Amino acid sequence: MIRDDRVAAVEHDGTPALFRPIRIRGLEIRNRIWVPPLCQYSVTERDGVPHDWHLVHLGSMAAGGAGLVIAEATAVSPDGRISDYDTGIWNDAQADAWARITRFLRSQGAASGIQLAHAGRKASVWPETVDRRGSQPIEEGGWTTVAPSPIAFDGLRAPVALDEAGIRGVIEDFRAAARRAVEAGFDVVEVHAAHGYLVHQFLSPLSNLRGDDWGGDLRGRARLLLEIVRAVRAEIGERMPMFVRFSATDWAPGGWDEEQTSTVAGWAAEAGADFFDISTGGLVRDVRIPVGPAYQAAHAEFVRGRAGVSVSAVGRITTPEQAERLVASGAADAVMFGKAMMRDPHLALRAANELGASASVWPPQYRRARPEVNDGEF
Repeated sequence: MIRDDRVAAVEHDGTPALFRPIRIRGLEIRNRIWVPPLCQYSVTERDGVPHDWHLVHLGSMAAGGAGLVIAEATAVSPDGRISDYDTGIWNDAQADAWARITRFLRSQGAASGIQLAHAGRKASVWPETVDRRGSQPIEEGGWTTVAPSPIAFDGLRAPVALDEAGIRGVIEDFRAAARRAVEAGFDVVEVHAAHGYLVHQFLSPLSNLRGDDWGGDLRGRARLLLEIVRAVRAEIGERMPMFVRFSATDWAPGGWDEEQTSTVAGWAAEAGADFFDISTGGLVRDVRIPVGPAYQAAHAEFVRGRAGVSVSAVGRITTPEQAERLVASGAADAVMFGKAMMRDPHLALRAANELGASASVWPPQYRRARPEVNDGEF
């Protein structure tokens, strides 16, 4: 049972579950085929400003019928970037550039989201688009990283532990980024608390060894996330949806797990979050992950049932049939297609054909290509 009425299905007439609209606070999203944040490492000017690649990358998925398109992990401060090729939203020039993109997404009928992020100890690395690995040297444009405790991520430079002022600064960075996200025209903001980045580092007992009010027991380790959620909610108002992305497990003994995820998801919902994007891993290297079709969906279903919150599933979900089963069964409220959407930005159009959904998702410019007017050929 979902705990409140902030998320609601929209009435339908036998439409496949994947294509039933969903309303979250003041936003109606046309279907449950969503695009998760997909890092592109393509800001060649290294100024955090998105450009034509980001417009075309995200815009093609909106034109391809996705209901919600979430922009990549976007740094709330310069030192919060994974690499200096990442997008940002810590200044007005970046927000202005994002506004061009959100306008196009909206023109295609898709809702637009942005993932607000700080990489913590996993920042200042060479991006996967260049032929170098590890921490970017300070003398070559890198920077000193921060974390809850001075414990390095394996293979990277050791971080500096944040003090009280530093933690408060991070919260204010998220607050300011949320304000700019609203100004840029985004429909949804997501707080990144997964994949071993800063907020996840505070949540996990493997990376947070603090003895103050920002560590220790679960409530202390969750404090940074909860204060960020409250700060973001204060900026975006009551009608705009807020998501949180969690890694439901570290896949490591003594680490973060789905029970803790469920508890903190409940607290985050009380603090103002509406929807939870459930992934796994990223905090530590060399763990055994049982990768396979839809391998993370069971974690999403667990959190949904245990915490009574709305969730999306992500990870090796590649076909419309898989996704339809997850939503129709109640395991998840929506499905994030990542690499599958990168391979086929028009995946939602294909899904509509395969599942027998309405053709209204097709953009007018493409309607003459619909299978029903082309002898069934997609």
